[in-house]
Amino acid sequence: MQTYVKNDRLRKLRNIGIIAHIDAGKTTTTERILFHTGKTHRLGSVDDGTTVTDFLPQERERGITIQSAVITCEWADHQINLIDTPGHIDFTAEVQRSLRVLDGGVVIFDGVAGVEPQSETVWRQADRYGVPRIAFVNKMDRVGASLERTVSMIRDRLNAHPISVQMPIGREASFQGVIDLIEMKAVFFQDHGSPMIKEIPSDLLPAVRRRRKQMIEALADVDDDIALAYIEGEELDSDALVEALRRATIASEAVPVLCGSALHNQGIHLLLDAIVRFLPSPLNIDPITAYAPEQDEHVLCVPKDDAPLVAQVFKISSDRYVGKLSFVRVYSGVMRRGMTILNAATGQSERVGRLVRMYADRREQVEEIRAGDLGGLLGYKSATTGQTISTQERPLVLERISFPEPVLDISVATNGSGRDKFATALHQLLEEDPTLSVRHNEETGETVLSGMGELHLEVVIDRLLREFGVDVSARAPRVAYRETISRKVCVEGRQVKQTGGHGQYAVIELELEPLAPGTGFVFEDAIRRGAVPKEFIRAVESGIVEAMKEGPLTKAPLVDIKATLVDGKHHETDSSDMAFRLAGASALREGVRRAGPLLLEPIMELEVVAPLDCTGDVIRDLSSRAAKVMRIELTETGVQVITAEARLARMFAYATSLRSVTHGRGTFVMGFSHYAPVSEEALQEVLQPSYP
Repeated sequence: MQTYVKNDRLRKLRNIGIIAHIDAGKTTTTERILFHTGKTHRLGSVDDGTTVTDFLPQERERGITIQSAVITCEWADHQINLIDTPGHIDFTAEVQRSLRVLDGGVVIFDGVAGVEPQSETVWRQADRYGVPRIAFVNKMDRVGASLERTVSMIRDRLNAHPISVQMPIGREASFQGVIDLIEMKAVFFQDHGSPMIKEIPSDLLPAVRRRRKQMIEALADVDDDIALAYIEGEELDSDALVEALRRATIASEAVPVLCGSALHNQGIHLLLDAIVRFLPSPLNIDPITAYAPEQDEHVLCVPKDDAPLVAQVFKISSDRYVGKLSFVRVYSGVMRRGMTILNAATGQSERVGRLVRMYADRREQVEEIRAGDLGGLLGYKSATTGQTISTQERPLVLERISFPEPVLDISVATNGSGRDKFATALHQLLEEDPTLSVRHNEETGETVLSGMGELHLEVVIDRLLREFGVDVSARAPRVAYRETISRKVCVEGRQVKQTGGHGQYAVIELELEPLAPGTGFVFEDAIRRGAVPKEFIRAVESGIVEAMKEGPLTKAPLVDIKATLVDGKHHETDSSDMAFRLAGASALREGVRRAGPLLLEPIMELEVVAPLDCTGDVIRDLSSRAAKVMRIELTETGVQVITAEARLARMFAYATSLRSVTHGRGTFVMGFSHYAPVSEEALQEVLQPSYP
């Protein structure tokens, strides 16, 4: 952790995200935060479709968050920029790009279910980006809710160090408040959610003292000052505990845990206090590093207004009335209306049009976005997700945001008159969603959309129909296969046409070798003594990249291959970019054919929750789909949690099957795990003529 010049504005700024498993109560918690901070004057309901942050028609109808929504509010003289993220695994990229620009997170857990599959996924993502967190155990008024069990699951499943700073008063339906173990006060929740502070009831004092001791001991494990004071028997006041908890939280050494019921407004005030108390400001976070291409050096982006401008576009959305809206995080400097900004990666410059502060689907115009803040940029035409914004005087580039590969394909078509509108709509959707990809199947004439799952593609098709007015027809989803190679080969690529006049001449020698799963594509220039002039090297790489779009087995994209250009020949007059591009493409195609091509398929991780008496039927059904059961757990609520791995190709319509074998009482979540080679039997199924 580093601290820079004193700055009261930055010290009182919090950039946080609300993250959790689907249905844990993220959006409800966000709606209550908006209400209690005065940004709304009525309580939005997910069930009634009246939420502020879930403003897309698809979100309100399905009762789920699909797009991350940005909100600015104020609490205790602090500005809070809050992002409500999706919980469904198909929209995990929304969480990923939000975590990149956040300084802290509030992880919501269902007090009944505890740590759920997507909770683990978003927790690992937050670990990867080093985002400090606090936890809010929601739904404490539900039957079976348990703060102790959830804290234990956070410790065991997430390998974290949770510290309970509250103790619930009452259980389940009798839940009526909490004990603040730091201030040693009882907080009772009134009907409208406002806390009523009282002395601790005498019958609870023994349990409260025991819990407070446990809290201090847990804090002493990660803070030397608290450990020393505890050993010496010193009485620790609330200020010392808050400071120690803040230090441990910012260092990601501890996770303060609070509890309540967002639906009934219980615990929201205390959660807002905890956001201000424990989560970091931009001054408490190590500055991000940018690359200066002109100086070939890395520089720190210190959160200061007088530093060079460095900002990152983390999300793009399209509005039919105002056009393209780019969400940005300004890491250093100030972005002002009317100034000229630069995309250092492409060299394109544009003037800043309108700048806005966001309130979900509403916006307020501002003149500038200062260091450490989040905001919106309207009409920035060349913006792409992950792009760095800097100035012409000081071009800088931040590391791009990486996203998972799509795993499911769906073929879509439209009639001739609607093709232009279809192309425009697809362009907008691709700008907004980096996990969506599009390719054209030359053999069938179909447009193939690739996405993260069935729900993801359903929402895309629905938006094409309703939002963009495009009449599309879609086929059933298909697995998004990939191809790779199994052994190292050396191959020659030739493009020689010399029949008089200006011809084509390019000869290259290419070495192909398989890479570790998930590596992607690597190109290496190993040319010596100018056998291939430097001006043609990029053309060779370009031809290889183009040829990798289709493999020899199923025309699926090729992945995890290293191509090394080791030798070649050129002609003084007949060699050209086009000739070397074609030579690179032909070398890649021939090399892959010789290198033992393999077909890869997505393997999914799924977690099935089912009643105990249905466990046998669920496992039999999974076995019939060639799934591999990894773990079976019996929870305290009397349901079985079955974790398994399965081929995506065998999991279509699984929801219907699970409903049948559990009589409607089973649920499941499924997410991408990895790509693996298909078996010989499965390969023959895929290679049937019915597959395009």
